Amino acid sequence: MTDANQLFGQALVKSLVGERGHIRIARALPDISAELAGRKHEHMPYSIYQLVKHMHYWQQFMLEHVEGRKPQLPTNVMESWPENPAPLDEATWQADIQAFLDGVDQAVTIAETAQLDDPLPYFPGETKAGLLRNIASHNSYHLGEIVLLRRFYGAWPPPGGGFPA
Repeated sequence: MTDANQLFGQALVKSLVGERGHIRIARALPDISAELAGRKHEHMPYSIYQLVKHMHYWQQFMLEHVEGRKPQLPTNVMESWPENPAPLDEATWQADIQAFLDGVDQAVTIAETAQLDDPLPYFPGETKAGLLRNIASHNSYHLGEIVLLRRFYGAWPPPGGGFPA
């Protein structure tokens, strides 16, 4: 692995986990209850639950490409958004959070170990680094919405603090 590959991989890891730009993604989610996750705010189109499920959908789609598989492209982007605004129950919600965070960990492992400029067989013109960067930016974008919703609901910061407070 080249020095440039390793240095870019380290930068990707920081982006994937949320270092410096915002609260670590793993600290911003686990304390959210199923009830809070399913709340709909009048000025926001999605609940926290729907945002996490959407993030997970596209994260897994891109990770499959990074691993050399060819995931099925949805016929419509709306397929990546669950219709129901709330999880079935607390256990299901906690499993959803864990599945999403496991995907972040998977992306981190790839960023730390893969040759990042490798092209992707089923995604012409794209590299592993490009899709990992896309995962980081997509997750970051929607994490900001989750933090905003938490603020609207008086559920910010999470235990242990969060910045900005």
